[in-house]
Amino acid sequence: MKLPILHMICAAILVAQAPQLFLLKTYKDDMNVTGWVMSEKYDGVRAYWDGQKLISRSGKVFSPPEHFTKDFPSFVLDGELWSKRGEFENIVSIVNSKDAGSRWNVLSFMVFEVPEQKGDLFQRLQVLDNYLEKRPHTKIKLIKQTSITKHNEVKKYFEKLTKKGAEGIVVRNPALSYYVGRKKDALKYKLFLDAECKVVSIMEGRGKYKNKMGTLGCDFKGNIIKIGSGFSDKQRNSPPSLGSVISFKYYGLTSLGNPKYPVFLRARQDTKR
Repeated sequence: MKLPILHMICAAILVAQAPQLFLLKTYKDDMNVTGWVMSEKYDGVRAYWDGQKLISRSGKVFSPPEHFTKDFPSFVLDGELWSKRGEFENIVSIVNSKDAGSRWNVLSFMVFEVPEQKGDLFQRLQVLDNYLEKRPHTKIKLIKQTSITKHNEVKKYFEKLTKKGAEGIVVRNPALSYYVGRKKDALKYKLFLDAECKVVSIMEGRGKYKNKMGTLGCDFKGNIIKIGSGFSDKQRNSPPSLGSVISFKYYGLTSLGNPKYPVFLRARQDTKR
């Protein structure tokens, strides 16, 4: 297979210690979440403000222009760098560039957590709300949390937002103190399930994909699955490298526990909650 030769470019990349984050499990319809809160799940790039700099999930330090983070608070924030629905690839391009400059102007920092603050979710978010009341900032936006009073409100809210192009919603128990890792008290509700796997093989395509990538073999929880759809021609000419991690969507599991109808989404960019 004729695939482009990748040239290694030596460059100094500023890296910090990867932050410890809270993560999401998957929502199921039979869960009782009355009394919880729900919000839109923004399809952006996860970012952690440590009081001085914006850091990715893996510890990469982003390079926004000085004016973007000017007057950010000295306390920690967690959220998504986001512009608008359907703009994920452009957002990734901006935040991964060292000299994106004015391209950052379309982005906002959508905050869903204020780690290191005491109290429940509402009390933690109030710390930032109080800060912004005294020092308004055009780039920091608190994500609206909507209370759930009836079980069927979750599905209605989900359908309302996804019809407008949203990726999905987040459902959380607001009563807990801040924690890291995955618990059943913070859930994502999406049109499809998604997961990650490691690329272990690249297979050449046939027909119109001759001399291009046809299918990727991926290690998913110890099983090898094949992913052959969801790729653009550009991605087939320059596929994810062996050993890299990719995200894919799927629609339930087979009796053997393998994802049904896996479809490539993207090479992982440290984006997902």
